[in-house]
Amino acid sequence: MKSLEALVQDASNPEAFHSPAVRYTPQEQEVDRVMTICNGCRYCEGFCAVFPAMTRRLMFEPADIHYMANLCHNCGACLHSCQYAPPHEFAVNVPQAMAKVRAQTYTQYAWPPALGKLYSRNGLTLSIALAAALALFLILAVALKGNLWRTDLAGDFYNLFPHNLLVGMFAPVFLFAILALGLGVRKFWREITPATSGVSVSAPAATEATSSVLTLKYLDGGHGKGCNNEDDAYTLSRRRFHHLTFYGFLLCFAATSLATIYHYVFGWVAPYDLPSLPKVLGVLGGVSLTIGTAGLWHLNRTRHPAHGDQDQKPMDLGFIALLFLISVSGLALWLGRGTPALALLLCLHLGAVMALFATLPYGKFAHGIFRTAALLRHAVEKRQPNPVSPAAD
Repeated sequence: MKSLEALVQDASNPEAFHSPAVRYTPQEQEVDRVMTICNGCRYCEGFCAVFPAMTRRLMFEPADIHYMANLCHNCGACLHSCQYAPPHEFAVNVPQAMAKVRAQTYTQYAWPPALGKLYSRNGLTLSIALAAALALFLILAVALKGNLWRTDLAGDFYNLFPHNLLVGMFAPVFLFAILALGLGVRKFWREITPATSGVSVSAPAATEATSSVLTLKYLDGGHGKGCNNEDDAYTLSRRRFHHLTFYGFLLCFAATSLATIYHYVFGWVAPYDLPSLPKVLGVLGGVSLTIGTAGLWHLNRTRHPAHGDQDQKPMDLGFIALLFLISVSGLALWLGRGTPALALLLCLHLGAVMALFATLPYGKFAHGIFRTAALLRHAVEKRQPNPVSPAAD
């Protein structure tokens, strides 16, 4: 039997736990090391989806590691419950290790691959600068035609930018974003499927995964009291602000989609006003998105550094800032539609929306797509016999 000193040395050495036949990045090595230690303890088994998935494995190859990293919701509960967390010699920090691999996942599975490096550069400064640059371009275009400060627009922004022009500007960028995200997550899905039983998705598994996504089930800390943020105190703030942001975004998207149907199917041309359904959905979504992103900004800025990967903060804050700018500028555009400031407000709003579309495949938005795919594979895998249980062949 190994001495305590030898065990400590092994637990501190990533090379001690991974298979020599498989190549690992330093981030993957750390998750492999941490999960091997956790697999021997299993105190956190009921906390979230990561630990039940862990118990189905004796070794952790890259596909397993990327799968489990995207199951992790970074709630922090396991860090504060772990007897081997720093300053222990084993230095087990599951949330931080998983966060670093998630960043690698987004880069590795990005499409086209050459643009994967944008994940490391898509920070707060870049996001705001891009939105400002696009807004300034639109402002200059409007100003050159003498339309920047007019009182005779009758609240109709199509008098500034015709409908077909807006479609021609935004549709290609949006469609490229959807294509890039779709191809990236398809590659991720193909690589984690063999590592998660290889069985096809069933209706019960899809229903469970959908419920987990829509309710943010794993942001409850495993006990219903919530995540950890500044310290070891539980809080449901992250779950609530995520809900406000997520559903606010969906409401805004539903408002835009419904307005498109109104325009092309029924010939009802914008602008729409209360109590029309697109306007109701848009206002509710804008208010929800504003509150949610403001809350997430505060939580992100005050979060304990051990709870995640500090290198990803600029990307996180950049995404939050863009969503906040979109919601605030959209509400301001609605309230100021009948004023001479219409053109200026419209340019600011369109600049923020265009910047979001342009960075969508290579920013924080991707985490929701990859996490959904991982949760779906988890719902499939858990319904299969455990391959490492005592009763397994």
